[in-house]
Amino acid sequence: MTSTGTTSAASVDRRIIDVVKRFWGFDTLRPLQADAIRAGLDHRDSLVVMPTGGGKSLCYQVPPVVANRVDIVISPLISLMKDQVDGLRSNGYPAAALHSGLSPDDRAAALNGLKREQFRLLFISPERLIGAGFLDVVEHMNVRAFAIDEAHCISHWGHDFRPEYRQLAQLKRRFPQASVHAFTATATPRVRQDIVNQLGLVNANVLVGRFDRPNLAYRIVPRFDRERQIIEIIRRHPREAVIVYCITRKDTESVAAVLKANGINAAHYHAGMTPDQRRRTQDAFAGETLDVVVATVAFGMGIDRSDVRCVIHAAMPKTIEHYQQETGRAGRDGLEAECVLLHSAGDAAKWRMLIEKSAEEASEPAEVIRAQIELLNHMDGLCTSMECRHRALTKYFGQNYEPPPPDASDGSSRGEPSIRGRGIRGCGACDICLDEVESMPDSAVIAQKIVSCVARMKRPFGIGHIVQVLRGATTKQVLDWRHDELSTHGLLKELDDKVLTNLVYQLVNQGVLDRTADERPVVSLNDESVAVMKGDRVVRFVEPRVGAVRKSRAAEVSWEGVDRDLFEHLRELRKAIAAEREVPAFVIFGDRTLRSMARIRPADMANMKRVHGIGETKLQDLGGRFAQAIAEFCAARGMSTNEAAEALGDEIVRPRTMRPAAANPQRGMAYGMFERGEPMERIARTIGRAESTVGRYLEQFIEERRIEDVSRWVDAATYATVAAAIDELGMDSLKPVFEKLGQRVPYEQIRVVAAHLRMRSAM
Repeated sequence: MTSTGTTSAASVDRRIIDVVKRFWGFDTLRPLQADAIRAGLDHRDSLVVMPTGGGKSLCYQVPPVVANRVDIVISPLISLMKDQVDGLRSNGYPAAALHSGLSPDDRAAALNGLKREQFRLLFISPERLIGAGFLDVVEHMNVRAFAIDEAHCISHWGHDFRPEYRQLAQLKRRFPQASVHAFTATATPRVRQDIVNQLGLVNANVLVGRFDRPNLAYRIVPRFDRERQIIEIIRRHPREAVIVYCITRKDTESVAAVLKANGINAAHYHAGMTPDQRRRTQDAFAGETLDVVVATVAFGMGIDRSDVRCVIHAAMPKTIEHYQQETGRAGRDGLEAECVLLHSAGDAAKWRMLIEKSAEEASEPAEVIRAQIELLNHMDGLCTSMECRHRALTKYFGQNYEPPPPDASDGSSRGEPSIRGRGIRGCGACDICLDEVESMPDSAVIAQKIVSCVARMKRPFGIGHIVQVLRGATTKQVLDWRHDELSTHGLLKELDDKVLTNLVYQLVNQGVLDRTADERPVVSLNDESVAVMKGDRVVRFVEPRVGAVRKSRAAEVSWEGVDRDLFEHLRELRKAIAAEREVPAFVIFGDRTLRSMARIRPADMANMKRVHGIGETKLQDLGGRFAQAIAEFCAARGMSTNEAAEALGDEIVRPRTMRPAAANPQRGMAYGMFERGEPMERIARTIGRAESTVGRYLEQFIEERRIEDVSRWVDAATYATVAAAIDELGMDSLKPVFEKLGQRVPYEQIRVVAAHLRMRSAM
């Protein structure tokens, strides 16, 4: 059985909802979670495929509590086990882990607790599970279920095959009374079938969630100046968590050094570092004292931080599965996040060489090599296509893409939805559908010049040499080959080296030029080259549209009603508490919970209960401290507290549901009064809202209606003063602006100017 549907919370066993509410503070379950939990309770083998951030962990955490039993979770990394146990214990959930990082006393305590059934979950690595007689201990217990995380590692068709996972097949033989539940974020239909076969699952309930992650904005752009491009992307995410993935260890170190030299709080991470060095970097990132980690793929599988707001690939990953999993580390809290891949045609050739060299050294079977090359070709195809990224990824994993509905707020009835006429269509969350790419002018002529240069050289040369000739360089190699005498010498001298290099790679990607895959690759002509020179084939070069990075649908809605300064204030409190307790910051509260607090502004325990993601244990442990912080913050700024949960309230923000003003009657009334130019005090009295709430409505009104003249709210002199301060300090947090202006300009007027500047920059 394979299912991709959604289970209504109303149909879920009340015991399950009670447990979820008590430990995690959730009132509902995500798609397929209820079915997966039911399989665990019914002792039916299952394979659960959910994208990263889809809530897989809850599927194996809930059953043992409901059934009052001990389950074992096989997990590949110590850091992942540690973070999960820390998070569960902070929620009051009894869990433990067995791994090599424990002291002998802690290891003995975990084993004794397991034998006495003091825990509901025990986490363990596959190596420790199979070795050292551990299964002999388990055989004397009444273990009824095993959960296998990262189950794709058992398949050589998967992107991260690990031979030790194959030993897990003995679980069904040694424990016929126990059910086995496999969990993974990325698995094609072929990999799913292989997992079922390898583990020997019996009558397995195969539950496949939607692979699409609508809260992620995907961008695949040509790489022409790696470090500068990475810096520009990171600066779109000040003080937010960012992961930069590189292929080699050397690249992680060099990129991190450049970032630090440019004032970015960054560090590198790779498998060549000592365990202590890796731990310090990982702990700093989890504790929010480090913003950016530049890493190889060695970093990430064990990272449970849910508020990563950006993932950057400095080069193409070798499979779509890797890309899906690595980008999936962004936005695991369901909030908006950006994923940017800097691509060059040379990436595929580099990976192919590494795959073949590694296979030769390891004497891997030919079928494994063929599988890896096939996966690499799929990834290269994704990078070179102009198809909606969300659609392409969903299709690769065997599902039909369902684009979000048209935005009711722009009144569009066309088949392709757009956001307020800004050219946003389709998914509304990738560079293609956000209209961020365009054709380079004179593409056909430039292509002919490049191909003609290759033809006139008479023999194959590398891309670097071709670029030097077209740029008119007089290097020793150019002079030695007398290529300065070619008619194509300097023919494209107006183009930058890196831009021109990218164009040559685009011709390779489009099949117009051939490029060898050896250690010193050279370029040669083919039949398509001749067609281009004759004008029988038209080439289209693609380049990023200048200044066209736009907000995705998710970003449009996720901050609605949230006071950003209060959110940052609560982040600092979270960081301080995490440092006190020596746990990662996300163990205290996730960003979604903090945004919900900054939206509702609960100043007492009764209202704190309404906040998304606060269970009973955390309410008693932390609720009072955060409520006091909110009360003091709001009192100091004249802001109201305990706001009513409005259209967005404390529910999960869904990027697919853009909300028009009409969805909130009070906001709709405020919009009408803004149009008439009525003062904010009168509007607040009329609609029964605090002036701070009316101020947020005004921000939204200015951005949504594209209000050009804001002089009725801010005079010209004040506008200029505030705009200058924002230009210097940015607008992610307005507190520094307020303080720089000597607290003379009210927050409401600063917000008006910020909203107006955002509106103008988005046009």
